[in-house]
Amino acid sequence: MNFDVLVVGAGLAGATTANLLANKGKKVLVVEKRKNIAGNCYDFKNADNITIHKYGPHIFHTNNSKIWSFINQFGEFNQYQHRVLSYVQGQYVPFPVNTNTIEKLFGKSISVDQLKEFLENEVKVSSYNAPVRNFRDAVVSQVGERLYQLFFENYTRKQWAIDPQEISAEVATRIPIRLDRDERYFSERFQGIPIKGYTSVISEMLSHSNISILLGADYFHVSNWIETNLTVYTGKLDEFFNKKHGELTYRSLNLSFKTIDKEIYQPTAVVNYPNDYDWTRITEFKHFLGEKSAKTTLLYEYPCEVGEPYYVVLTDENLQRRAKYLDEATNMERSGKYLFIGRLAEYKYYNMDQVIEAAINKVSGWEKSQ
Repeated sequence: MNFDVLVVGAGLAGATTANLLANKGKKVLVVEKRKNIAGNCYDFKNADNITIHKYGPHIFHTNNSKIWSFINQFGEFNQYQHRVLSYVQGQYVPFPVNTNTIEKLFGKSISVDQLKEFLENEVKVSSYNAPVRNFRDAVVSQVGERLYQLFFENYTRKQWAIDPQEISAEVATRIPIRLDRDERYFSERFQGIPIKGYTSVISEMLSHSNISILLGADYFHVSNWIETNLTVYTGKLDEFFNKKHGELTYRSLNLSFKTIDKEIYQPTAVVNYPNDYDWTRITEFKHFLGEKSAKTTLLYEYPCEVGEPYYVVLTDENLQRRAKYLDEATNMERSGKYLFIGRLAEYKYYNMDQVIEAAINKVSGWEKSQ
């Protein structure tokens, strides 16, 4: 079987790359080991006409107008603005930390101008390493120990099952701190969720005369009978190299869905539970698209060690292994016959817009090298 390009994985990274190369006239085969496209973005309508994100909530957000224009080619997005509450000390408070959070948590009025001084005072009376060495240091250096313990410490332990001081400070860069009253979780210019769902968006990406799709097929089992000039790999980085430098670890999730006879269960789509219960958060999907139903569907997330790879674990050991694998991947990319793209293939936490940008940049660089 001859194709110009073999793309391993039909998630966002694979679908974006396949679409870009198909538009360049390349004959592309997409191989996906699952029996459905869209990877962890996969969604569907349940029996109650509620759109469910099977692998957890996905909200598209970006400041890059080119990326926003690109994704909107394949489906219309609403203007959903994501807001998260955190269940702390028996009450729902806005998260990320902002002026309203402090007011509700401590029962006192504070101006936006006073918030900066408040956080500086919290940091002054706290203990941490400077320069920061780990996740705990990075958070405490911004909000102090008191807020770290209320919002971050136990949530992090539940999420990663290790001491926060063993986690790279890089993880903390994803956590916004608001010095105003903006309660949105993301502050990017462009935000939303596709009205027809992410599966529809990915399907449109792959609906091209130059693209063929093979579902339920493991790349490592079929690669020997597929002849191609370029392989785009979006799977696990260590698996590609047969784990020769050791196994890269991931955190998974036990996802528990529950439909109840109630129109609305919680005030926002997502509520975090940093200190109470075994789950880390509850998602109520109806909020995303404003869907109407007499029932509502909830998702409880329980972090676990074994299962689908959702999150890279950025410990020093994993980062050292990642560097060795990426050195080999880079050398293979220089041959012009391979590209490694996406969360799993680069062992890197990407937002959805960053996945698309990485795919565009890698394809552009490959074209220039030919």
